[in-house]
Amino acid sequence: MLKAWWNDPADYHWLARALHSHAAVHWTKVVVGTGGLVLAGIAILVLSSETGPPSRVGQALDWIIAGFALFWALRWWLLPWPSRTESLVLFAAADIAITVANLQESNRVYGALGVILLVVTGGYLAVMHNAKVLAVHAVWTVLSVVALTARMVAVGGDPMVGLAIVLISVAAGVVLLPAMQFCYWVLRQDAVTDPLTTLLNRRGLELYLHQLVESGCSSPICAIAVDLDRFKDINDRLGHAGGDEVLIRTAKRLRAAREPGMVVARTGGEEFVLFGQLNAQTARVAAELVRRAVAEPENSIAVTASIGVAVFDGGLDSPIPTSLILRADDAMYQAKQLGGNRVVVDEFIESNVA
Repeated sequence: MLKAWWNDPADYHWLARALHSHAAVHWTKVVVGTGGLVLAGIAILVLSSETGPPSRVGQALDWIIAGFALFWALRWWLLPWPSRTESLVLFAAADIAITVANLQESNRVYGALGVILLVVTGGYLAVMHNAKVLAVHAVWTVLSVVALTARMVAVGGDPMVGLAIVLISVAAGVVLLPAMQFCYWVLRQDAVTDPLTTLLNRRGLELYLHQLVESGCSSPICAIAVDLDRFKDINDRLGHAGGDEVLIRTAKRLRAAREPGMVVARTGGEEFVLFGQLNAQTARVAAELVRRAVAEPENSIAVTASIGVAVFDGGLDSPIPTSLILRADDAMYQAKQLGGNRVVVDEFIESNVA
């Protein structure tokens, strides 16, 4: 599970859309922008104190940081939600600004303690970006706190206090934030996974489809819609527990029969979708393998499936995955009308090889 968390790309745009769909994006922008206002206030207060930057260069840097913080606030309050790249640039700049501001402090103990502000920026990164981004932030946090505490100890500061500051910063930025992100990732995985079959659910499939479109895929892609035939009869005969066993068994067989790289999702009661980068010929073969895998008898329970296939040929236009799935659904309903246990590719009927 830790490996899956580390390798998960964390779809930034999907998370941003989730904020929009729950009408939470406005208040999130207000909160993030207010963080910039707070940073500007801290910089101005320090400049006004006797323990502020002793040199003109340090004072100039603090004014630049205060200006950046005010720009930050206005950007988040007035402009649309940033792209993934802009988000990373903004927070990288914020990390650098926090460290540089603390390096200017004449009170070096305060400067070392100020690095705790990196926990605030890390909290955003933990939610909106992936584990690799958070790891880079954690490395920056460690380097910053070591530099700031070494600067404090170099002028006679208590080494034990310096070590305590390092441990506090590591506990917050290197232990707490990754643990928080991991728990959030587990909850997000639960939200996009069907609890019965452990396949992707409809929301998880939408996440994958958005990633496919945003990657600019120009290769042939296909959707294979699978619907179990007469599943209500199975539920009536075996009960819902027996029906659940059939669904679990079908999910396992779909995983085993899919082509490499294809994703499998349960999109309804007894409905499944396979999606991947296959051309028309390979998609027909793959769909027939799926049909045979589902129909393989077990414990005297006979189950068949109607299967529809739609293929995007990889032309210059971008694929519309939802339209492709609708076409596969239409083909699947044609297969049902023809008696089930067969594959229909778009509007072309494949002969039933039972």
